[in-house]
Amino acid sequence: MSVINTLGRRKSSVARVYLSKGKGNITVNKRDVKDYFATAVLLEKVNQPFNVTETLGQYDVKINVAGGGVNGQAEAIRLGISRALVEANPDFKPALKAEGLMTRDPRMVERKKPGQKKARKKFQFSKR
Repeated sequence: MSVINTLGRRKSSVARVYLSKGKGNITVNKRDVKDYFATAVLLEKVNQPFNVTETLGQYDVKINVAGGGVNGQAEAIRLGISRALVEANPDFKPALKAEGLMTRDPRMVERKKPGQKKARKKFQFSKR
């Protein structure tokens, strides 16, 4: 196994994930994952595929992520890591699929329409 390259997306975030055998180092945009994601919840999201497959500390991951906010980026990374683990070992797929980690979440921000304040909200109506 050399380097496995996969892609994860969520909202407007795109994460390129490079997975290789190693000691469990995770690097996001050339920074350590603990520096990049400050909260424990986001770190848990990133490590979730490893916890489900019980492979924590077996792979080195290098990630380039762009767009969106921190939550969308963490979930994009989670999908990318899940896809990479399945590519490394197809036996992981049922466990990851059961946790819902193999599905691309299609929900995106709805576009703003002309003549309206936001996507659905209208300008205040005045009868007189």
